[in-house]
Amino acid sequence: MKIINKKNTFFLIIGILFMVFGCRKNAVKTIEQPIETIVNESLEFSLQQSLKMAESLKDKPNLLPKTTDRFGNLETCNSSWWVSGFFPGTLWYLYEYSNNKEVEKWANKYTLRVKDQQFTTDNHDVGFMIFCSFGNAYRLTKDEAYLEAIHNASKSLSTRFNTTTKTIKSWDSGGPNNNWQYPVIIDNMMNLELLMWSAEKFNSPEFKNIANTHANTTLENHFRKDNSSYHVISYDTITGKAALKQTAQGYNNESAWARGQAWGLYGYTIMYRFTKSPEYLKQAENIASFILNHPNLPEDKIPFWDFNAPNIPDTYKDASAASIMCAALIELSTYTNSANSAKYLKTAETQIRSLSSPQYRNALGNNANFILKHGVGHLPANSEVDVPLSYADYYFVEALMRYKKLKGF
Repeated sequence: MKIINKKNTFFLIIGILFMVFGCRKNAVKTIEQPIETIVNESLEFSLQQSLKMAESLKDKPNLLPKTTDRFGNLETCNSSWWVSGFFPGTLWYLYEYSNNKEVEKWANKYTLRVKDQQFTTDNHDVGFMIFCSFGNAYRLTKDEAYLEAIHNASKSLSTRFNTTTKTIKSWDSGGPNNNWQYPVIIDNMMNLELLMWSAEKFNSPEFKNIANTHANTTLENHFRKDNSSYHVISYDTITGKAALKQTAQGYNNESAWARGQAWGLYGYTIMYRFTKSPEYLKQAENIASFILNHPNLPEDKIPFWDFNAPNIPDTYKDASAASIMCAALIELSTYTNSANSAKYLKTAETQIRSLSSPQYRNALGNNANFILKHGVGHLPANSEVDVPLSYADYYFVEALMRYKKLKGF
């Protein structure tokens, strides 16, 4: 009888110890790491992953990373594709983080791969191409050798401004039935940073006038009453009026394509930074309110590819839209009132935690050495769906650096 009691006591003690240590282990898992730890760890990961990417293309001098195919193989582009400036820009941010001369070498090497795009006049993406690369290069090194490309790119972008429509033309043609006479997309707001910066640097007020006029016209025509944005507005070149309002890369013309909302949020935050115009601040806050209060924004704050996609939640999320939103919200938090600021930063912190988790961030050396996964390029065209995207990586690293600077760690 005593033996049985001892045996029972033994197993009881083992059971209690298992429960105690098991609960303690689970408790550790549920405790959130400090956001500073997550930011620094994600920057270190991004540094190592991007160095692997740089090495992988070192012997292909005309190519830059774009995305992957459905099998996870790297897809590249040449300098003329609109995303060409993002990988060089990512490297510059990582040089800023690390002060690593090897990273600076790679950043300069890949920046020079897009140098020829300073003379691009057939689309609006010269801002993405040149300012993300050469702009960051000059910001960090103050080497005036980078300035010529920035100045020329500003001149190139300015050639696409039309005094009748009061906008910068995005593409030269297109549309479902080739019916876009003068298409202007919400993405174009991002390229105004190039013009506003150049207006100050080169004492060129015409650049500022073009950017302000474009932003004002976009504010008038691109937004619905709920502050969501159309993707494309096609203008009548005779009257200057908005003739067609569509959402080419979203679910339908009246839906809120997630990355489009992110471009608008970021774009008007940029415009407020340069002008301190209350109208631009109010629009950025309005867009933020639409995004943050939308019932279809998930708890992890990574939006579905379109806020009005019919099969939510059984559809794709877009890490690229989240990264852009995150970078914009961090900056916008420094301009707005205290209540908004707290809300924006809380959302940005959630996005950083989500994007830094294994659910959205790749493992070292995986997925062709991109930082993030689960981006959506153009779902209606079945193009770049649920894949890594170079611009998702760029704005993620930018968001990390902005948060790190803001908090001073």
